Amino acid sequence: MARINDNYLKLQAGYLFPEISRRVSEFTTANPDASVIRLGIGDVTKPLVPAVLKAFHEGVDEMANGKTFHGYGPEQGYDWLAQVIIDKAYKPLGVDLKASEVFISDGSKCDSSNILDIFDLDNKVAIGDPVYPVYNDTNVMVGRTGEINTEGYYEGLVYMPCTEENGFTPQFPEEKVDIIYLCFPNNPTGTVATRTQLKAWVDYARENESVILFDAAYEAFITEADIPHSIYEIDGAKECAIEFRSFSKTAGFTGVRCGLTVVPEELLGTTANGEKFSFNKLWNRRQCTKFNGVSYPVQKAAAAVYSDEGWAQVKEIIDYYMENARIIREGLTAARIQCFGGVNAPYIWLKTPQGMTSWDFFDKLLNECFVVGTPGSGFGPSGEGYFRLSAFGERENVATAVARIREKWGK
Repeated sequence: MARINDNYLKLQAGYLFPEISRRVSEFTTANPDASVIRLGIGDVTKPLVPAVLKAFHEGVDEMANGKTFHGYGPEQGYDWLAQVIIDKAYKPLGVDLKASEVFISDGSKCDSSNILDIFDLDNKVAIGDPVYPVYNDTNVMVGRTGEINTEGYYEGLVYMPCTEENGFTPQFPEEKVDIIYLCFPNNPTGTVATRTQLKAWVDYARENESVILFDAAYEAFITEADIPHSIYEIDGAKECAIEFRSFSKTAGFTGVRCGLTVVPEELLGTTANGEKFSFNKLWNRRQCTKFNGVSYPVQKAAAAVYSDEGWAQVKEIIDYYMENARIIREGLTAARIQCFGGVNAPYIWLKTPQGMTSWDFFDKLLNECFVVGTPGSGFGPSGEGYFRLSAFGERENVATAVARIREKWGK
């Protein structure tokens, strides 16, 4: 009989968001008349903007004509899309990239998981706590960890607590590590890193010959002018960092699927015998072997995001979500609930009132306010006592949810 991958059995519970869905389903079944508002899972609610939809339709129409039909495309993505991204998303930041360094994919969630293929299992990995669960769980799945301990940490991983005391910004690991996950604007806390903070991380990584896996999926939501959108705005970052970006939250591609990973040619690792080798070449080999590329119509739609018309329309949607974030943040504050984030990210990280646990607050919010959020403990032990609300929603629903919360806790 075939053996399973026992590493999956180390995972103590179902993935966070399916567990939320299970609890909500049980509640709605038992309370069919309850008007439940979902501000938990970070899924967008606004449709694709007209310029993007037009390009999408054009791409599909081309597939219906023998002269313009597209079969297999480059596994790395079409050069014309990579060049659009370089010209419109990176050059304005003062970042120069080559098309060969930009890999188009079906999403940054997939890439931030699959990137582990090109790293040896003996690498020591550091992740934040709380953290996007994918970073933690995929390292468990590939066999880099031992069992989970009583505190909720997996043996073999280095955790960097992100607490109110340190501004929810991870501190440098006390032991030498080879791979460091950083996510800014952060999911789940909604906090950002300043240029000074990112420079310190780049300097640390170069000094320790570490690789930073930089998740910039929410960079389009940054509103403050002095906050970096890319780690490559920092001198030396190309020698130590891989960056992930996504069209999912930026342009509503959660159901369309498109993202990108930047692997600079300057970024090198070592072989077993100590020779230097390009991570760019390894990732290219991995993609050519395990991935057949993003569909042509989707890439046409993605390019339209950065057209003058498309970006103006996309920016309107981003501003809409960020206004939702302001409403939530100010509403919670008025209800005397301490909260963070919501200025440069579509997430509000709140301290659970009355000392409740994260899941107790989840149940109370669901049962008494008919509002769904995400328990902070689902993002790691340091997330206990905190809770995440998403600004992705319709304005009326967001306003109603905030009013219900204020009615319950604002008296």
